[in-house]
Amino acid sequence: MDIYRQFKEAKYGLMLHFGLYSLLGGEYRGSRGPYYAEWIQCDKQIPNAEMEKLAAIFNPIYFDADEICDFAVRCGMKYIVVTAKHHEGFALFRSVDKFNSFDFSPCRRDLIGELADACKKRGLKLGIYYSQVIDWHEKHGGGYLSDPSDAAGASWENSWDFPDKSEKDYNICFENKILPQIKELMTNYGEIFLAWFDMPLDSTQKHSKIIYDLVKKLQPNCLINSRLGGGVYDYVSLGDNEIPDD
Repeated sequence: MDIYRQFKEAKYGLMLHFGLYSLLGGEYRGSRGPYYAEWIQCDKQIPNAEMEKLAAIFNPIYFDADEICDFAVRCGMKYIVVTAKHHEGFALFRSVDKFNSFDFSPCRRDLIGELADACKKRGLKLGIYYSQVIDWHEKHGGGYLSDPSDAAGASWENSWDFPDKSEKDYNICFENKILPQIKELMTNYGEIFLAWFDMPLDSTQKHSKIIYDLVKKLQPNCLINSRLGGGVYDYVSLGDNEIPDD
């Protein structure tokens, strides 16, 4: 079946937002965070050293992939999208970058792997969210060239741990972390239904095309959303909570 037709017929899916920010529950040191709870590190300018303390106790004992997938099936959902790595840079899978749920945390779990297995057993399709530009754990994470006035926090990039923009080079983060992790996600977890990228910001059309081509090489039937940037995509995903005219 044509992949676009599959997407249209699936219609209803579950998007899971989960990461280190979840441990804070929208509050840091008695102060409430922003409306977008996953932006709390940026909003409160929480140092990476503090986020690493969270990672060192990250042990999601109630993360049950089978229960999540059973819930999705009961609701009539056809696919699941999960935040494999959000802006805080913490990966929910075992990775070449050690800031992840297996290598950096006591639980030593690959949550993406668990969810992939549970989806396969139930015939659910798996989608992967991945923050390909913003990465606050990295000195060379992107966003430092973009106007910060529209950001949900202090800036797009980590400007509190790494204030000197002149020292930053997104290409370093792109080559050393972003591309290797996307390759891992597209290689290690079976068939991926869609790749949900986010916030192109400082990435160039060349960056976007490299990612697009890599995904298509490893997962030819994977749909890629327009937030990859650079005008290369398979379908348009609008702004958060945006309802289209058509």
